[in-house]
Amino acid sequence: MSRMMVYLLAAKKFKNAKSVAAYLGLIPKLVESGKNKGKTVLSKMGPAKFRAKLYMAAVAASTHNPDIRAQKEKLLKAGKTPMQAVGAAMRKLVQICYGVVNSQTEYQPQVSLKTT
Repeated sequence: MSRMMVYLLAAKKFKNAKSVAAYLGLIPKLVESGKNKGKTVLSKMGPAKFRAKLYMAAVAASTHNPDIRAQKEKLLKAGKTPMQAVGAAMRKLVQICYGVVNSQTEYQPQVSLKTT
């Protein structure tokens, strides 16, 4: 996954992390039709292969990455569905990857690890 992400970021020259997320189809899209009001899904406009790899990485990061774990807990408390939390984790991973590649520095979690 990391090799694919580095290649993508080098090949496309994105302006910011938001444009990378948009390219990969990780932008929430409002779906309203008939009785379905206010439902959001991922736009899925980009390459599905990246989203498939990001999905599994997001599931693992929800357990092991303190920033993504904190984000997931916050979203679930706010009433979001588990799949919406995974979608947000996928987007957060893209933002982290973009930041690391762009700044050429090691990733530093913003939230401290709590041991229980």
